[in-house]
Amino acid sequence: MSWLLLILTLPTENATARMRAWRLLKTSGAVVLRDGVYLLPAQDGGQLTLTGIADDIKQNGGTAYLLNASSSNDDFSILFDRTSEFAQLLAEINKNHNSISDETLSVTLKQIRKLRKTFEQLVTIDFFPGEAQKQTAAALQELERSINRKLSPDEPHAATGTIPRFAIADYQGCIWATRARPWADRLASAWLIRRFIDPNAQLLWLDSPADCPAEAVGFDFDGAIFSHVEAKVTFETLLASFNLDFPALLKIAGIIHFLDVGGIQPPEAAGIERVLAGLYEAITDDNQLFATASTLFDGLFAAFEKESLS
Repeated sequence: MSWLLLILTLPTENATARMRAWRLLKTSGAVVLRDGVYLLPAQDGGQLTLTGIADDIKQNGGTAYLLNASSSNDDFSILFDRTSEFAQLLAEINKNHNSISDETLSVTLKQIRKLRKTFEQLVTIDFFPGEAQKQTAAALQELERSINRKLSPDEPHAATGTIPRFAIADYQGCIWATRARPWADRLASAWLIRRFIDPNAQLLWLDSPADCPAEAVGFDFDGAIFSHVEAKVTFETLLASFNLDFPALLKIAGIIHFLDVGGIQPPEAAGIERVLAGLYEAITDDNQLFATASTLFDGLFAAFEKESLS
């Protein structure tokens, strides 16, 4: 197996450079073989990472040599065992799982995002992943599902197949119905309907999908005309159904997808989630909640549209 060795002497008169080097080496996942000798497996951009650290050290009065080495055995891999770090993270995940309640939703959401960030950072330096990473990933996913079930009970099951296309002209002045106490996907979908599909839409918040009137256009529940399809959440289904492929809407779709079912986290997602969670807790009237959230989505769209035009 191939390895990278960084042999260095840190600058003695530049404390800032020393601290920066130590911090970058820790972040890279390198292990210490002895004083001034650091080791990384030759994979996943390790060469570029250590080269950057070495150049910075030399520019600030230290010495650094980056060497390639090979070994016929895997003894060094033991030095990169992250089991204890995953175990510590798993304990935090379980602690948060046990404390979920209606009164602590916004706090728990904030903590979950911190745990997800910690997990992803740990994965980047888990060069020899094993059962510890799998177990922690599963526990974190279950915690995320649990909080989403609290925020959005009766989440629809994803349908299979292709998404049919519809004409906006055929959906004017309709009654649009979805489940009450809307969370991210339903709030954003209702905003999309009013803003881009049916400006005169009448919105109904259903205590149960069974209460949906026959003449209403249902969304985001099992059996609704517009809901989850394959990997797409309802907001994304609506975009595809009505050919609303504006870049700004697609960026919002990435945020809503993450907030509803997880996946890749857009940079703006954590802030949007905190605002929506605060509104959800503070506003009990669904029409008022929707109106306030719509202002947020209006602002997002305007910001993203400006970015796409610049």
